[in-house]
Amino acid sequence: MSADEIRVAINSDQDIVIARQKGRALATELGLSPVDATFLATAISELARNIVAYAGKGEVALKAIRGSHRVGVSVIASDRGPGISNIPQALRDGFSTSGSLGLGLPGVRRLMDEFEIKSRPGQGTTVAVKKWKQ
Repeated sequence: MSADEIRVAINSDQDIVIARQKGRALATELGLSPVDATFLATAISELARNIVAYAGKGEVALKAIRGSHRVGVSVIASDRGPGISNIPQALRDGFSTSGSLGLGLPGVRRLMDEFEIKSRPGQGTTVAVKKWKQ
């Protein structure tokens, strides 16, 4: 893999697996610990699963990032689905509109080092997260 962005179209459960595998491989290549590689893969799974469940299709973009004294992985999950009308509520543990356990977004936020979400009802959602090598 190169420093270029890796884009995975998310349309099905199989795409979730592919995105997760590519994220784990990138994390391993950059020297992240096995635990952090697993956290990253889990976050990618959750974000991609949300795309399939709520928007039907979207994209996960993975990229190696380099700070002044560190390396990491950037993940941007985006869709043009229905959007999230109440982001603070969606980030509460246990909240779910799909009948799931509601661990998705709050869990992703806990697993990753940086977390940002932007969403507009009727226009879609973008979640940007980063995991840095410790």
